[in-house]
Amino acid sequence: MSTYRWLIRRELWENRAIWICPAVIGAVLVLAALFGRVDVELPATAPRGPAVGGLLLFALGAVFVVVLSIYCAWYLLDCLHADRKDRSILFWKSLPIGDAATVLAKLATALIVIPVVYFAVADLATLLIAFIISIRASSWFGASLWRADLWLQLQALWLYLIVTAGIWFLPVAAWLMLVSAFAKRAVTLWSILPPLALIWLERMFFGTHEIAKQLSNRLLTGYPRTAFHDIPGPVFTGSHAAPGQGVDSLSVWPLLDPLGFLTNPATWIGAAVAAALIVLAIRLRARSTEL
Repeated sequence: MSTYRWLIRRELWENRAIWICPAVIGAVLVLAALFGRVDVELPATAPRGPAVGGLLLFALGAVFVVVLSIYCAWYLLDCLHADRKDRSILFWKSLPIGDAATVLAKLATALIVIPVVYFAVADLATLLIAFIISIRASSWFGASLWRADLWLQLQALWLYLIVTAGIWFLPVAAWLMLVSAFAKRAVTLWSILPPLALIWLERMFFGTHEIAKQLSNRLLTGYPRTAFHDIPGPVFTGSHAAPGQGVDSLSVWPLLDPLGFLTNPATWIGAAVAAALIVLAIRLRARSTEL
């Protein structure tokens, strides 16, 4: 356990963008809240309850999620390739640290550590933005941001995303690490071209699109359908107030579907595929030398 802790610390030391990127995003959003227009003009018949504040909080979190997804993909493609490119792999192989420990530590960094860092920064930035807006904006808008149930839902949603997305996209992460372990150059092209070649060959010889369908399901549509309910239910509740005085509340609890996610065969088929790819990445790492 101590070895893994130090390996993860090494990743944080060598990849300062892990915390710099979310810090910059948070600073930009805080500055926007300080100097931008923060009041909201709604029609007279529109509800002005806590749902408006909830939507703002979740929208701020979505910004961090998008950047997190892009950065994690880049990190996974670069993490094993960079060691060979700068020849630091020779130093690390001289230490009594197994290749399996190195690969698993980098995988844990991408799927656990980096999301947790983004979660912490996003939480702090959202808190500062809510404080600034509550001072600058109109009373109803500022008050809509300070509700304990909204903040609890925000924390729960972040943790749910970290766990479920980490499991669902595990085969994608393992593939990117495998590419990072064997590609000598153009790692991005190597990560894209083999799947495209398989799709083209299937289309040419069989006239089907099963590979494209499975890839699309894993990368795009599968996760929201598996981890969340198809029919969200009463996401907005309490919408029977008078016009202009709505007490609508926003609830994410009906959206979450942990049981459906854990019992879906696609979840664990992907995990099994990821295990095989990780084993291959470890073997390639053991045979790798500098570029």
